[in-house]
Amino acid sequence: MNQHKVVVAIGGSSGSIYAKVLMDRLVQLSDQWVDVGVVMSDNARFNWEYELGDKSYEQYPFRFFGKNDFMAPFASGSAKYNVMFVCPCSMGLLGRIAAGISTDLITRAADVMLKERRKLILVPRDTPLHLIHINNMKTVTEAGGIIAPANPSFYSRPDSLEEVAATVTDRLLDLAGFDLQTYRWGESNDK
Repeated sequence: MNQHKVVVAIGGSSGSIYAKVLMDRLVQLSDQWVDVGVVMSDNARFNWEYELGDKSYEQYPFRFFGKNDFMAPFASGSAKYNVMFVCPCSMGLLGRIAAGISTDLITRAADVMLKERRKLILVPRDTPLHLIHINNMKTVTEAGGIIAPANPSFYSRPDSLEEVAATVTDRLLDLAGFDLQTYRWGESNDK
């Protein structure tokens, strides 16, 4: 089985539930990764505490890095991290990534993933979009990144906010190459 080296970057837009459920799933899939490095923007910490009402991000068994810690291993391609999630990804952060502006650890790591031709998966949550947003998504896609908007599905008839968020995060993990049990269209998936 493939052993991933993962970066989870949590941007400052609303949608902390997506980051939480993604990290919960990574804990469950611990046999499929050798390292998970996490970096959060200041707004990400604020939004997590505001939206989820706690600081539970401090309790995950991952390595956390400061937003300007350029000594983090994933600030260089030589560390061979093979997947990076930016979840959620604000439009400002998307714009900086699209422009190749590496002024903090999140944007530097995203730049590394693109230059090394590794999986960069951005999870924008904003709506509506204007043409600059769309063009930035186009630029990142043309550079090899994957734009996976935080658009939940309801085929699985989710019962909780976490289950709704999991319809997005499970898709992200599929895109990254993880092997997981999740709702699959056309398969028997009794609750």
